[in-house]
Amino acid sequence: MTVFLFIALVLAWGFTWFAIKLQLGLVPPEISICYRFALAASLLWIGLALARRLRPVPWRAHGWIALLGVTLFSLNFILIYSATQNIASGIVSVLFTFATVFNVFNQWLFMRRTPQPKVLAGAAMGILGIALLFGHEMQYLHGGGRQALGVGLAIAGTYVFSLGNLVSMRATRDGIDLPNVMVRGMTWGALFLALFALARGAHFVLPPTPVYVLSLLYLAIPGSILGFFSYLSLVARIGADRAAYATVLFPVVALAVSTVLEGYVWTPWAFAGLALILCGNVVIFSRWSLVRLAR
Repeated sequence: MTVFLFIALVLAWGFTWFAIKLQLGLVPPEISICYRFALAASLLWIGLALARRLRPVPWRAHGWIALLGVTLFSLNFILIYSATQNIASGIVSVLFTFATVFNVFNQWLFMRRTPQPKVLAGAAMGILGIALLFGHEMQYLHGGGRQALGVGLAIAGTYVFSLGNLVSMRATRDGIDLPNVMVRGMTWGALFLALFALARGAHFVLPPTPVYVLSLLYLAIPGSILGFFSYLSLVARIGADRAAYATVLFPVVALAVSTVLEGYVWTPWAFAGLALILCGNVVIFSRWSLVRLAR
């Protein structure tokens, strides 16, 4: 089951970068994100109701679920979308791989959980591999106010995403099943996004273009419902540090999409990066520890 969840997550999120790119410039980012999670939450409410799986949630849990809505379904996306407006999406995906590092750090900081050496080693190999894959784009990052702002927003959004991982673990601790936490978290996230958009004076207009509608459907269903269910299930099963390695793998799928649709050219460095990512995956999920191998 863990392998299936991991594959589903990497495939679902691997295509989201291209879908996000299709939406930029048509409406303000916070509006697009609000549509995404409002649609995802609505479909989840309907699906759970039809399946008779809606469960009441204790009032004491709503604070954590609302915080989940902020960290995982609204604020982090505002920061990431804004970063994509200032720097290339490939660079943003590189920076997002630091979720592996942030998750390890936050678990140590807030949960006093010491990371396994193989997780640190595998994550380092994966991040280096991504840097090699996107090295051509990274060389155009020469500094400047706009580029520095984009990098800062991407890192901030990634860190907020990492905090959301820990919040999800706390929100499901009281025996609330994941779908019921997700549907309420997405609802809170859509509400916060709507309030944010109204505060900025944005207008809720839905572009009638097929490209925007199809990208919205993809981001809401595979990208949000399937993707977040798979990811949060992995967080609960194997921990936030190991689950976050998917953030290193899904840019590889994004790169494959870019090869077909955007003319990405493979280089020897890119192939070396792909090899490093696969090796990092083996290191993290192997049954052997680095300490035992050293002996």
